[in-house]
Amino acid sequence: MIVDLVSEHASPLAAIGGVDAGGQNVHVAALAAGLAQRGHAVTVHTRRDDAALPERVTTRDGYDVAHVSAGPPVPLPKDDLLGHMPAFAAALRAGWSVRPPDVVHAHFWMSGLAAVEAAGRLLSPVPVLQTFHALGSVKKRHLGAADPSPPARIALERRLCGAVSHVLATCADEVFELRRLGLASDRVSIVPCGVDTRVFTPGGPVAPRTGRPRLLVLGRLVERKGQDDAVRALAAVPDAELVVVGGPPPDSLARDPEVRRLRGIADSIGVGDRLVFTGAVARADVPAWVRSADVVLAVPWYEPFGITPLEAMACGRPVVATAVGGLVDTVADGVTGDLVPPRDPAALGEVLAALLADDDRRAAYGAAGVQRARSRYRWARVVADTEDVYRQVLAGRRAMEVAR
Repeated sequence: MIVDLVSEHASPLAAIGGVDAGGQNVHVAALAAGLAQRGHAVTVHTRRDDAALPERVTTRDGYDVAHVSAGPPVPLPKDDLLGHMPAFAAALRAGWSVRPPDVVHAHFWMSGLAAVEAAGRLLSPVPVLQTFHALGSVKKRHLGAADPSPPARIALERRLCGAVSHVLATCADEVFELRRLGLASDRVSIVPCGVDTRVFTPGGPVAPRTGRPRLLVLGRLVERKGQDDAVRALAAVPDAELVVVGGPPPDSLARDPEVRRLRGIADSIGVGDRLVFTGAVARADVPAWVRSADVVLAVPWYEPFGITPLEAMACGRPVVATAVGGLVDTVADGVTGDLVPPRDPAALGEVLAALLADDDRRAAYGAAGVQRARSRYRWARVVADTEDVYRQVLAGRRAMEVAR
């Protein structure tokens, strides 16, 4: 098949841990690579955020990345991109008019808007499938007035549910939210995010360690990710250090507002000497950092899915995660890690102290995590399940055309 993925703000080529570079980037990159490996012609369309970027890049994984000119060629917060989606859609339509794909898979709601607009104007219809990665209704519920999303987001996501051919949800909790938006149960399939179990393995390079027990959090530095709760929890584990992997480039850490906020919290409770920031790291370096940890934390206030626990489990590391969203699906409580309430640093600290003191339990969690990651969440399985959904949608469309 000719498969076009649309990921307007999350390029598969981006360094992980930047302001808007996280799980979606990883998901799109791995899905594109997996589909290409299965013999499909795959292009990822993402917004050009640097004037020096070439129009098209062929990756070593066999898929292309097309940089779409839509708005100024500079990094912009994803919440500022809605006004540039008509230009994004026009560029997609121009390309698809010459070389129409068999299926379009949009990632994030704004990508869906652009894809539906572009595909709907083609002479021959092309099915558009949607993965939201995050829903505005959930974000609004947790952030309230602090939610920076465009005001129309929830209404546009509801409209998108009616416009796309099918939705791929990443967890059971998301299906419930989609049903509340009016999506029929026969137009949604659960296909989780995955982990590359050839790269994330228990054995391999390990990032440099100190003599302290190491707690590690990985990902973007945004308040809802709960890094401040992890910092506060350090007070209950006086021998441990917290390593924060992600954020701005290392030479910009001192100027970053979120880094300064977290350091201020750490200093105020006397744990500043045990808080370490690496800054943004290359994707290839992530496994080494994960392997360096005694416990990996994933403690967001809410989380549509969350890839970090999968990466930790695949590396044989125990996970402590908040019981929210997709983390409830991925982390088997008491088997591969421990689930804790969100926004409760006292409870988090208590669980971390007990786990760091129990070598046998950490080892058991790690071994069970490897097995769970390899059996349920390896990318080969996720890609095959995604391809099955594509084929089902295409078969249904052909059946409808025959019936007419």
